[in-house]
Amino acid sequence: MAGESSSKSNTGTNIKLPCTGSPSTGSPSTGISRRDILKTLAIGAAGGSVLQVIPAEAAEYIHHLVRTEKGTTAAAKYTPKYFPAHQYATLIFLCDAIIPKDDHSSGAVEGGAPEFIDLLTSENEKFQLRLGGGLFWLDGVSGDRYGKTFLECTPQQKTEILDLIAYRKNAIKDPTLSQGVAFFALLRNMTCDAFYTSKIGIADLQYIGNTSLREFPGCPALPHES
Repeated sequence: MAGESSSKSNTGTNIKLPCTGSPSTGSPSTGISRRDILKTLAIGAAGGSVLQVIPAEAAEYIHHLVRTEKGTTAAAKYTPKYFPAHQYATLIFLCDAIIPKDDHSSGAVEGGAPEFIDLLTSENEKFQLRLGGGLFWLDGVSGDRYGKTFLECTPQQKTEILDLIAYRKNAIKDPTLSQGVAFFALLRNMTCDAFYTSKIGIADLQYIGNTSLREFPGCPALPHES
């Protein structure tokens, strides 16, 4: 999806995951449940893009919760925790539009972005207002322009609406787009964070860290020195 790129910044804020005996159930000795951990992560994420305030291992924990719920069977599906069916279907479409699957890699949907976003939103009132309200706004604008919900619009109509809210400058020209622009900016950041902390996204980056090396050959010689 064309639009402004989301810049990542480190705020210096770290959120440590509580020590739990089992990621899915929590630790009986500490009384910390999965819900408590999700609330901690969701509150920390309230400032915007998750990776700006939460370390990558925390994002991986959320992915783990989703994988655990879906299980190992191909037919297993994630059950949305916050968004109703129609809004969740719209969320899936938008995540796919932001990072679609291509010949090189799978996209945000395959990387679990919709589940990731829904799980965080279920424990964060600010996200519920901004994302839930944004999806409601999207259907409202679609209804005003085309007489139907966003998902019911034709591909061209969907593109026309998304092109309006993908750029912040459009909100300056037309203040009525402000909520839609702010909504899409947040969703774009969260989709990118969800995808690039997933196994698929990390593979797409071709990250090879955490790999032991037998030797350290140093930097290669400069062309004029070889």
